[in-house]
Amino acid sequence: MTDATADCVRGRAAVVPLHVPFVDQIAARWLEQAGHDPQACGNGLILLPSRRAARALTEAFVRQVDGRPILLPRIAPIAALDEASLALSGCSALDLPPAVDPVRRLATLTLLVMQAGKAFGDVQGVDQAWPLARALADLMDEAEWAECDLCERLSHAADGDFAQHWHQTLKFLSIVTSVWPAWLAEQGVMNPVARQTALLHAQAARWTETPPPAGDPIWAAGFSDAVPSTIAMLRAVMSLPDGLLVLPGVDMDCDDDVWQHLPPDHPQAGTAHMLAELGIERACMEQWDTLNDGGVASSPVPRASLLARALLPARALDRWRAPDAPVAADGLSVLRSADQQEEAAAIALVLRQVLEQPGRRAALVTPDRALAGRVATELMRWGVIADDSAGESLLTVPQTAFLRLIVQAVDGGLSPVALLSVIKHPLAACGLSPGNCRASARQLERLVLRGPAPPPGIAGLRSALARAADDPHGALADAPDAPEEINAFLDRLETAFGPLLALPGSTLVPVSVLLAALVETAQALATTDTVDGAERLWAGEEGNALGQHMSAMLAWCDVLPDARVGALDGLLASSLAGMMVQGRRAVRGREGTAVHPRVFIWGLLEARLQTADTIVLGGLVETVWPLATDPGPWMSRPMRTRVGLPSPEWAIGQAAHDFVSCACAAPNVVLSLAARRQGAPTVPARWLVRLDAYLAGHGHGHGHGHGLPAHPALRWLDSLDRPQGAAMPVAPPQPRPALGLRPRSLSVTEIETWMRDPYAIYARRILRLRPLADLEELADAADYGQIVHAALDRWFRAHPSDWPHDGAARMRDVFADVLRAADLRPALAAWWAPRLDRIAAWCAQAEETRRATGGPRTVLTELGGTMRLEDLPAGPFTLRGRADRIDLHGDGSLSLFDYKTGTLPTRRSVMEGWQSQLVLEAAMIECGGFPPPVAGTVAELVYWRLTGGHVPAQVLDVARGAELTELIAGCRAGLRALVEAYDNPDQPYLSHPFPGEEPRFADYAHLARVAEWSAAREENGG
Repeated sequence: MTDATADCVRGRAAVVPLHVPFVDQIAARWLEQAGHDPQACGNGLILLPSRRAARALTEAFVRQVDGRPILLPRIAPIAALDEASLALSGCSALDLPPAVDPVRRLATLTLLVMQAGKAFGDVQGVDQAWPLARALADLMDEAEWAECDLCERLSHAADGDFAQHWHQTLKFLSIVTSVWPAWLAEQGVMNPVARQTALLHAQAARWTETPPPAGDPIWAAGFSDAVPSTIAMLRAVMSLPDGLLVLPGVDMDCDDDVWQHLPPDHPQAGTAHMLAELGIERACMEQWDTLNDGGVASSPVPRASLLARALLPARALDRWRAPDAPVAADGLSVLRSADQQEEAAAIALVLRQVLEQPGRRAALVTPDRALAGRVATELMRWGVIADDSAGESLLTVPQTAFLRLIVQAVDGGLSPVALLSVIKHPLAACGLSPGNCRASARQLERLVLRGPAPPPGIAGLRSALARAADDPHGALADAPDAPEEINAFLDRLETAFGPLLALPGSTLVPVSVLLAALVETAQALATTDTVDGAERLWAGEEGNALGQHMSAMLAWCDVLPDARVGALDGLLASSLAGMMVQGRRAVRGREGTAVHPRVFIWGLLEARLQTADTIVLGGLVETVWPLATDPGPWMSRPMRTRVGLPSPEWAIGQAAHDFVSCACAAPNVVLSLAARRQGAPTVPARWLVRLDAYLAGHGHGHGHGHGLPAHPALRWLDSLDRPQGAAMPVAPPQPRPALGLRPRSLSVTEIETWMRDPYAIYARRILRLRPLADLEELADAADYGQIVHAALDRWFRAHPSDWPHDGAARMRDVFADVLRAADLRPALAAWWAPRLDRIAAWCAQAEETRRATGGPRTVLTELGGTMRLEDLPAGPFTLRGRADRIDLHGDGSLSLFDYKTGTLPTRRSVMEGWQSQLVLEAAMIECGGFPPPVAGTVAELVYWRLTGGHVPAQVLDVARGAELTELIAGCRAGLRALVEAYDNPDQPYLSHPFPGEEPRFADYAHLARVAEWSAAREENGG
């Protein structure tokens, strides 16, 4: 008898095929071995790999007994092993030092990383060192799970021709091999994983030395891979008289030569390795392929064989051509979406459709937490709240976002965007009711924060408030909430932000002091008029988890070097990375609602051993499922092999096992993937590609060459929000205000707007709507134009008729003075200065040339004038305007100039009346609309485009002589006709009525819904 056969005899092992519901089979067999005695069922222990599996087994027992009272056996997840759960005894177990607090470990490792100097890059602060500390902790955990002695093996990891930087990295890892073990011994603590493995070995030793009494069965169920300590525990279980190992989905048909050489990324690689370590031959395993629970199969029986054959390793692909190759893919379908949002919406439809069938259960399985969140959101359109058991990242919960926004606001000097992000957060109250706080925030935004950014800090906000205009419509905008008087609100902000603002921004401060100030500030900002801020901030599962983390940070981060306030944001992000919380994202803001009992969202760990009626496997693209393999920052793949750490491909093998298990866990399985993620093309998961190729090669392709049929969810999605009947194009708005409301005075620049976009005149002059300025508005082309206009105005007011001999130099000085007075940010001033200098040089040269050939008698700038039109249906109409420059010549004629720093109008648009500003100013002059000495005939209209670029300026001489006279007369008549048209009460103020002549600035396009009706107009050829 071989050793392996002897092991089989000493310990029992069984396998549950993939088509049999695993936990239901375990529960049914346990009840059967107990004779269905309600009391005898409570004797014994069942070990499972995770808490979720333990919960699923408990639910399976409830289903089996159908509500009858029963004593359940002890069900223990091996990942949560401790002395209480297994009643350990003996000095080797009870004398183990306690595990080091996780935050304390990372804080201390962060200090050691920073003390290492530049041994591993240029680490500037605690926020940069913390991720390196976490990577060190992960390396130690991985080595301790693998029971690899880094102290002994690291020194030989980079022998030979390895690159020099790997040798430097190993020197840096002396933290792991010498410094850290000494610190653990000094503090009397252990690494958490080292302690866990020690407990597993201690329990295995106890069962070997002192087996439990007869009649107390111990089963280990559900393991698909195992680390050495778990293997020791499983070996001990199998050595017991009533011990049993039950494994899910072992491929019993795989050829022995293939089985013994499975690559690490194969679905059965972990199981094969575990069985080899335990000395179990597959032939010795009992097959539980009957449904002892009286239930139904979780999937069609041939599906497991299909997947096993399709995913054979490369060296065994010749078996695809076997005559008995399984090709049945009943119940499998594929969902190929265009992007992540379409994928989420389609998956939600699949899950929702299952709920139409009474008693049916549906689940989404995905490692992509973003996809899980999108699907949960899509389900809520039908009032379905899914049970997302994988939880959410503690980084994304509202309380964490609130803390980080506070840090960013203080570090940014309370800049508008950062400050509004805080005071508009749902947790912000500042001692007021949340509604009144948001109303006060909106008032502060309108009065102070819109437009150019105020100076930093509370003092900067107060100085900006002193220059702010009144806000007559604020009370109406904030109804029904009432904003607090703005100075009082600023006092509240100053008090709430006080603990952080009191810290020196550029000086290093102890991290514990920074954290304490942050907590105090957050609690003050979260306090309402009735509830203390601490109660709001740390309430619920998310708040409690974050509060415990912050307490640990306050307790253990005193060892860290001092830092600046700005480092807090990175420190929070780094310390919370990877931490999950069983949050209430699905019901957040929907108090009193409950999760749906038949819809689930599972991560890969939660999905193991679970079944449902329909399962969607979402995010089946490379780098998502499976994740990209990464050997980590500390060692290359060959170095990991030398040290004895597992290959990164083992993680792919586990992901592959999860894929196969989930694909066989339901009668109907939908394989879902998106063609693009975050705008970039994706690569389908390797298992899906293999399956498509296998089925297509056996003549089972379904459209477009894919081997699996397409799920109809995309067709459902296409018609989901489509209205019944033919689409009805939306008509453009056609407001017809009463004549008494229509404006009787406009500026020359508004006339162009009136022609191109009458709706904008309606919105601005009749509805009196004004576009809000941008937050932190930067200087733009309008500011550039104001500087050019101001400089030329100053120059010509100082020199209306004479031209100094050093005019070019002095004109440059004027432009430079105006630029300095604009008080721009240094980078923008440096960018504009050479352009303005080139404009000054060009203007000086143009003026010298002009005056050398008989220039103007005098130059007048920035003059205002009017023109009154009488005998109109609704009464007189007044045109207003301001001329950039008017030249008076000795013969009584005039030249009219307009400065442009943007686009130069075309002569055609001016002659056709679309850009009539300069022509209308000429009409005003000839009607006597400007004050003396402006009088006479306009001889020329000239546009100067002043950009200061490679070509500093361009000139457009519009018209002269009879052509100009005709142009002015036609423009005056056109203006009268335009006013007469809108004096008709039936004339609407249309939006963008001429598609070929769109307005240059469409401030009201969103109000007129231009994007909606213009698309219909284009489709109809309008």
